[in-house]
Amino acid sequence: MALPAQDERTVPAVVLSGLDQRPLEHALTELHALTEQYGYLVVICSRATPEPVVRRLHTLRALLESDRIAVFRPELPPLGIAVLARQLRQLASCDLSPGVLASAGRLLTHYIHAGAVLGSVARLDRVPVGLKAHAKSWMPGSQFAVLAHPEPQLERIGPGVTLKGPEFTTWMLVARGRQTQGDWVAGLAGQWSVHGLREVPLPAESPVWWGTGRMTEFCGYLADLSVLYQLVTSVRQTSCHWCGLDVIGDRCVFCSATPPVYEPAPLRALEQRTPA
Repeated sequence: MALPAQDERTVPAVVLSGLDQRPLEHALTELHALTEQYGYLVVICSRATPEPVVRRLHTLRALLESDRIAVFRPELPPLGIAVLARQLRQLASCDLSPGVLASAGRLLTHYIHAGAVLGSVARLDRVPVGLKAHAKSWMPGSQFAVLAHPEPQLERIGPGVTLKGPEFTTWMLVARGRQTQGDWVAGLAGQWSVHGLREVPLPAESPVWWGTGRMTEFCGYLADLSVLYQLVTSVRQTSCHWCGLDVIGDRCVFCSATPPVYEPAPLRALEQRTPA
């Protein structure tokens, strides 16, 4: 799902829909045209994206023989994925190199707080679920507050129940499914002291990721471009030893290369020599 632009500087999103359903040559032509138009592509997809789509994406990248296409699948729920994609679209308007922009995605995930209110956790496998919570999920009217990122937390909703929030002020997005307590999320937003709360449609992959359609998904995030830019530019940049792009962090998102490991030279035993 592509969120609306945060401001007038936000770069438009391109949604690659139906990759596994269209003829291979059509999808190949589209991806090649996008690469030629923009120079580099960062494709962000959820862990709930169907495997045929992911396989087709990697097939297209291999056929194009291009290191200018990065495929990034962070451990975030679908609404968090949409938020991260928009943050990178915001940063794309700045003077960041392609490698730094792509690797900024890994950095910014640490500042996203993503969760949901669920009507059942019986099929939830993205967050640890204890036997007690699993049993209670079969009780009529049970509601659970779940934080999936950055630190998993699961609580049965009741008086005084809350989730651990960020230590900085954020905005919050809410996407409603069906049959859940949306007012509880509004109360959580107050406890997290968010700047404001905005509602968006529920991502299509959310019921698969969370294991139920009875849910309200939420996400706390940083929206200010100047803050995002400062976070990214404050990290030391290095050059990828394989493709030469400037990156931040320990892995190039385009070629997946990690910094080389240099083995220390073996120690040599001193030879005993007789003085001349």
